[in-house]
Amino acid sequence: MSTTPPPAGAARSAAAVQEEIHALLRETGGWLWGPTRARYELLRDEWVAAVRGEMATAA
Repeated sequence: MSTTPPPAGAARSAAAVQEEIHALLRETGGWLWGPTRARYELLRDEWVAAVRGEMATAA
């Protein structure tokens, strides 16, 4: 699992980000503390942006 966000302009699909979120939750047993929580929040924000981008592209 990557611990750094992708470079600017290299947007990932919502599905790819969602898979990383699921992997993070599996690795931690669902417990999000400290840096793990921060990583989850970054991934969540990236996922929201990806979903919005995919919706705009589909429209």
